[in-house]
Amino acid sequence: MAALPASKAINERHIANRLQYSLREYLSILYLRMSENFKIVLRGRVVLHHNLADDLKYIEYILYKPHSGGHVEGVVVTTIGFLKEAPDVNIHGFNVYHKNRLILPFWRVVSYSDCRGRGVVGILEANFIEPTHNKQDFERTSVFQKLEARLKDMTWEYWDCHCGLVGYQVRKQFRVTTPSKTPFNITVPAGTEHPQMLNQRVPLEHLRMLNERVPFTVKETKGRPEQFTLETPGKSREGVCMKRKADVLTEDEQSVRARQQNNQQDNVLLEQNMKLRVNCSEYEKREEELNLKATQLRSNIQEVELEIKRLLDELKSLEAVKVE
Repeated sequence: MAALPASKAINERHIANRLQYSLREYLSILYLRMSENFKIVLRGRVVLHHNLADDLKYIEYILYKPHSGGHVEGVVVTTIGFLKEAPDVNIHGFNVYHKNRLILPFWRVVSYSDCRGRGVVGILEANFIEPTHNKQDFERTSVFQKLEARLKDMTWEYWDCHCGLVGYQVRKQFRVTTPSKTPFNITVPAGTEHPQMLNQRVPLEHLRMLNERVPFTVKETKGRPEQFTLETPGKSREGVCMKRKADVLTEDEQSVRARQQNNQQDNVLLEQNMKLRVNCSEYEKREEELNLKATQLRSNIQEVELEIKRLLDELKSLEAVKVE
């Protein structure tokens, strides 16, 4: 019973819950990248930028290329990992940015009843979908629905491959059916490097069918032709994740340099954007001053016209008196 309050306190202190009532916490993650010349001041204090990727462990980068009508809509690199507080936190979801601005914080794409997906958090910048007018959601287009489905699969794939690293039980199984419709459940334990003996009689052709999904070597046991040995090329957890591993980006030197160059370009664009905003505000202020001055001049002109009219009327009255 003592662990429950501690877990509850960890959840309440997490930024995913604090941003619901703290404007400072929300502003700290409002922008994915911030220029050194750009600052947000709230009640006389500068808001410190918070990088959500720093809260993750066992990080992986997954490439996603959405297609629509046979054309590639864009390229997205999703940063995904477990929260450092996992498995003690009951938080999950994706932080979706659009053109450097946060639109959906901790967007829950999966609902779990057996902890599958718990603690998995991702960060991505989806510039290929349009946000709503209030910048609080995205337009429900077909591309958005495809992104939601891909993030759901991504969450489960990452969970199945890494849940054992944070203390959850690995329960990933593969199902193979025989011609007689009799199912055989073959479990490949995570982290197993030695051959695993099968206690069930599984026909060799069905093991070959399974080999198309998870690479392994099938060998007959001496003296027992009805039993076989599975020899995986590495840890079986890698075999479970072959589909996802094809999309994972290896963070080599070239990718690091490319990201640094992109960050530099983004910083330059942010600086230019800030300068343009300052110039725009100055022009707007100048426009207001000119409009006010024009209004005053119009008022003065009207007063002068009234004065001229009054003087003309007075002159006419004087001329009439002289004639009499």
